[in-house]
Amino acid sequence: MIDSKAFRNILGSFATGVTVVTTKDSAGKPVGMTANSFSSLSLDPPLVLWSIAKSASLYTEFTAAESFAIHILAKGQQHLSNQFSRKGIERFDGISYETNNRGVPLLNDCLARFDCELFSQADGGDHTIIVGYVAAMEELQLDPLIFHKGAYRTLEP
Repeated sequence: MIDSKAFRNILGSFATGVTVVTTKDSAGKPVGMTANSFSSLSLDPPLVLWSIAKSASLYTEFTAAESFAIHILAKGQQHLSNQFSRKGIERFDGISYETNNRGVPLLNDCLARFDCELFSQADGGDHTIIVGYVAAMEELQLDPLIFHKGAYRTLEP
């Protein structure tokens, strides 16, 4: 039997990038959350995936979304990660963003951004895996924000 707390702690040994995923809710309001469960999936077609906990406060909004954007955060953007992981606040307050032609909020000045259309969803235990078809993307030449063992890190030159 695997202890879930020990399992989570050991998973923290894997350094990951930090992303913020955004979409709009059924009323057109921008919503977003921090996620580090992001990965490339396929080059042809261009697919990426991320997962959302079934207990997440925005679970319904993201599993109902037909499009979304994934933003890879850059060094110095810990404030975005922190803001989009807080509960009970307006996560877009004070945040610079624009919207794409489908009304999805796009954060500015991130290391990279993937503008996605829903491709598929799959059960992943206590999470749902969301696969996105990448319709557009962009990258800035910035250093990444890294998360490892419960703390933000940066790459050393």
